[in-house]
Amino acid sequence: MSKGLFKISPGFEDVMPAEYKELVNNGPYGKDLGVSDLGTFKELIEEHPLCAGCAEALALRLILASLPNSEDTVIVGSTGCSSLLFPQVAVQNIHSLFGNQNAVATGLKRALRLRFPDKVKDVLVIAGDGATVDIGLDMVMQSWFRRELITTIMLDNEVYANTGGQESGMSPQGAVLHMAPLGKKFPKVNLPEIAREAGCAYVATISPALPRRLGKVVRRAILVAREIGPSYVQIFCPCPTNFKWPSAQVLQKIRDRQKEGIFKVREYVSPEAEAYLAGLEVVKQHDEEQ
Repeated sequence: MSKGLFKISPGFEDVMPAEYKELVNNGPYGKDLGVSDLGTFKELIEEHPLCAGCAEALALRLILASLPNSEDTVIVGSTGCSSLLFPQVAVQNIHSLFGNQNAVATGLKRALRLRFPDKVKDVLVIAGDGATVDIGLDMVMQSWFRRELITTIMLDNEVYANTGGQESGMSPQGAVLHMAPLGKKFPKVNLPEIAREAGCAYVATISPALPRRLGKVVRRAILVAREIGPSYVQIFCPCPTNFKWPSAQVLQKIRDRQKEGIFKVREYVSPEAEAYLAGLEVVKQHDEEQ
């Protein structure tokens, strides 16, 4: 995709919406910006239709601010809360059938590599726990087995949030939800460990309560998926509506769970990915010194 697509054609400057003009003039396209730069540029999303206090919405905002190549990124989503938001995102995105996101992303990535062999085209999957660990698990794992060069990000809100509150594979054992009144009887699926064993070169768990670290994790995952192998990021963002938390307390609830050891920040980097990332840091440092 050419960055010229985001430029306004001559003669139309006066009639384009102010929001669009601001995005063209002050957006992050082609700039090396990240989470620490938030507030200094026009964001790729600034409003959303999700519930008040939704940590998933904050996570998506941070993900979008962390993209190393937003003008040449395609996000593949699936049915879930996040799918309500993507029509308002200023990044090319595709909505797939529930659970099909990694299969769609695989075909897209392969097609882009054939069509643009000399350009970097990042393909990113962003989906909820239902699409990733329940209904879509087969296609997610098959993409990892085949070492597809895509990044998978799961928004782990621990419930089927927008369909009434059924338990998901990521709901914690004992969780009582709107449509699981007796409490979940089985433990939460350990998908990070499964991802590592299935062949992901980079695996991390993080939460939006750690914004800069989340930004670093997302960038590293995308960079590894360009050259080394598939990557997986699990973002812990429990649903305040279904867990009946006051919207203003969601981030504190996440921090409390981290202190209690219920949620742990983890990162696995394969030796090959570690060497690759170290090489990129050396190049970046050299460029900054020139």
